[in-house]
Amino acid sequence: MRTVTFGAEDEVPALGQGTWYVGDKPTRKADEIAALRHGVELGLRLIDTAEMYGSGKSERLVGEAIAPIRDDVFLVSKVLPYNASYEGTIEACENSLSRLKTDRLDLYLLHWPGPNPLEETIAAFETLQRQGKIRHWGVSNFDPNDMAELLSTDGGDRVATNQVLYNLTRRGIEWDLLPQAQEDDLTIMAYSPIEQARLLSKPELVQLAADLSLTRAQLALAWIIQRTGIIAIPKAGTVRHVEENARALEITLSADTLAELDRLFPAPKGPTSLAIL
Repeated sequence: MRTVTFGAEDEVPALGQGTWYVGDKPTRKADEIAALRHGVELGLRLIDTAEMYGSGKSERLVGEAIAPIRDDVFLVSKVLPYNASYEGTIEACENSLSRLKTDRLDLYLLHWPGPNPLEETIAAFETLQRQGKIRHWGVSNFDPNDMAELLSTDGGDRVATNQVLYNLTRRGIEWDLLPQAQEDDLTIMAYSPIEQARLLSKPELVQLAADLSLTRAQLALAWIIQRTGIIAIPKAGTVRHVEENARALEITLSADTLAELDRLFPAPKGPTSLAIL
């Protein structure tokens, strides 16, 4: 099973579970909780959420889902940038912990660059670490310039990950951000790895997946996690969907298949702005 490492000791499978829009509709609650729990059973034990998602609804649902299995889960949440002052970060973390019904986060991210000085956010992260409320910290939606600023800030070199949009149709990070992360042994978390399902309707992906006897989602996910140092976090709202996703961990794409995907979904030919959803 492909794995990625956060910090020096936390190794998790290269496929996790995202929760953007999870918890928004009460009618889906039972299915979403069942999917998250079953995903953990299948090895997808990293669960990613954020205070922004549903204004806390996602965190509340995740908290209910993982209550009986908390120690099996690598739990990730995020602070909004306008909350990311020193005091604001600590308060936001406390609020997330309350909604999640847990005493710690395994990874806490700054959701995107914002108005508060990085020095304050990092200092708050380090305070939360000393208090045992978070284990690792990272960032999200940071482009190469943002990462350069972070790494030049005192304590910024202790960043554990950068979570960014990455999939077959959003390959811009391959030009600069991804190679630098791999050189620095920095894990990349790929959100929306199937482009919120839009990728699944691409005719070229439909045909190639059929030729390989894979589902479109499995092909798209296998392509991402076959790369070094990347974890993909697709959302799965049903048990059937999470089972489909989990099978991507068992797939190794051939060199010919990878070359065909490069032809169908070309890599960038130069620097591009960081894509964000």
